[in-house]
Amino acid sequence: MTSTQSNPIDPVTLTVIDNFLTSTCRDMGVTMMKTSYSPIFNESLDFSCVIFDPDGQMLAQAEFCPSQIGTVKFTVTWTLDELGLDGFEPGDVVVHDDPYRGSGHVPEHMMLKPVFYNGKIFAFVANVAHMSEPGAKTPGGLSGDATEVFQEGLLLPPVKIRSRGKDVPDIWKIILANHRTPKVTYGDFRAMLASLDLAEARIIELLDTYGEELVREASRQLMTISERRMRAEIAAIPNGVYSFEDAIEDDGIGTRDFPMRLRLSVRDDDIIADFTGSAPQAIGPVNAIYAVTASAVYNAFLHLTDPTIPRNEGCYRPFTIIAPPGTIVNCSFPAPVAGGNTETSPRITDMVFGALQQAIPDRVVASCGGTSSPFLFGGTDPRTGDLYAHFHFEGVGWGGRKGADGNDMVVTINGNCRNTPVEVFETRYPAFLIDSYRLLADSGGPGQWRGGLGGERVLTVQNEVTVSALLNRMKTDPWGVLGGDAGSRGGLWFRPDANSEWRTFVDAFGTRSPSKFSGITLESGNQVRIVMPGGGGYGSPADRDPALISQDIENGFVSIERAERDYGFQAGMGER
Repeated sequence: MTSTQSNPIDPVTLTVIDNFLTSTCRDMGVTMMKTSYSPIFNESLDFSCVIFDPDGQMLAQAEFCPSQIGTVKFTVTWTLDELGLDGFEPGDVVVHDDPYRGSGHVPEHMMLKPVFYNGKIFAFVANVAHMSEPGAKTPGGLSGDATEVFQEGLLLPPVKIRSRGKDVPDIWKIILANHRTPKVTYGDFRAMLASLDLAEARIIELLDTYGEELVREASRQLMTISERRMRAEIAAIPNGVYSFEDAIEDDGIGTRDFPMRLRLSVRDDDIIADFTGSAPQAIGPVNAIYAVTASAVYNAFLHLTDPTIPRNEGCYRPFTIIAPPGTIVNCSFPAPVAGGNTETSPRITDMVFGALQQAIPDRVVASCGGTSSPFLFGGTDPRTGDLYAHFHFEGVGWGGRKGADGNDMVVTINGNCRNTPVEVFETRYPAFLIDSYRLLADSGGPGQWRGGLGGERVLTVQNEVTVSALLNRMKTDPWGVLGGDAGSRGGLWFRPDANSEWRTFVDAFGTRSPSKFSGITLESGNQVRIVMPGGGGYGSPADRDPALISQDIENGFVSIERAERDYGFQAGMGER
């Protein structure tokens, strides 16, 4: 935005305008939650809402999905570069889900609307949301053995779904003809459009109240303040080069792992995150595009820095991300990418914490369970004859941190979403009954501060259903930091009925991976068991307060046997 005013605006006015923009983004999300059709919108809140200026700079965002908040920066900017400002008219709305144009992965659809004021574009309002059915090779998308992006859903370059305030029927027809659940897609798209209309009205209200020039200058000054405050936070980290390595355990096609290497350079008030040396891109769907890798780095630092810093473009200016093309952290077209956003992203965020454990040990956390546990399913509803599809995800244990144990069974660090409640899950979908859902004792990594607990869910098939999966941390442990031990791994099992033995999907169906596959048909009476990983421990287990160990035993979080083995705890004595 070109400024015609240079005098500093008083802090109260700046705060009011920042809060107005941020609350507008929040209200956009409330609109989507209240008016949408799918549980992934109205229960899980798997969406984000943002406001940008005409130059593609983020003015505000709400506290929704961290992975989307970072990627949408690129989605909006690259869309504006592709279409140009002259390509927009009042009432236009663009829809877009192409990962190679900046979207996180194919199921995440962005809608973008210009806000005109006095005949010119003042801002863009946008949302990005995970559609429960994107038209992939199997219901729900996220096919765990996809080998190219075309198998992951209908690719939409930036195209107008509304033109001058009117629907573009041909675009609607193309989308709805390619989604298995067109009624749900239609309802969720309408919710997204309603949120954009609300945001447009709010911004016009703000401009009518404060004037165009004042709001423009306030936005510029807020970005400057955010950048200054973020740089001050970075300057408090000791200068140095900090390294860490982790790996994605397999890609659904082969059994080898895919190392990711990070050299994190802190240079005064700048950060350079260099992923040179990471594995070449996978054949299967665990690749991250550049925007996802950058977003994961941003996510880590937003966790490590002052949460009161205004969340706008200024927050991101101190960061440089180096991710060599053709690698698992910046794959080349047409590699599949569905798991990059759900699986690789949280692992990259954890790697930043791991790298900084020696620099700022008081602020880092151990590894979280590191998977969104995507379990996809769909079929025909015998009650209506309609097709249905659902993307089900689970929580994991988060890593311990100084002064606190990790959170139990919270959606992994890039998500900030809620899973679908049992009652909604069972009434909306005829596929499964949930037999049990519980925390797992001893799944949190031992440490001075224990890792959060993972969990277990057992489902019984009620009607024939097609399932797919794209999970991680089934073969590798969520690591601890500063002497903390690893959390437990996850797992995915099948059995024909409740009286049979649990088997891996590799043994039962011949899949290449125990946790990444697609298109498996299950029949009535079959059961599935999903185990979610725990978080890593922080600090030496020898330093844990015996009172906390006793409390863990009493709560059923740690068994007496593991308390004795991992902590040297003496049962009945309340001390080591």
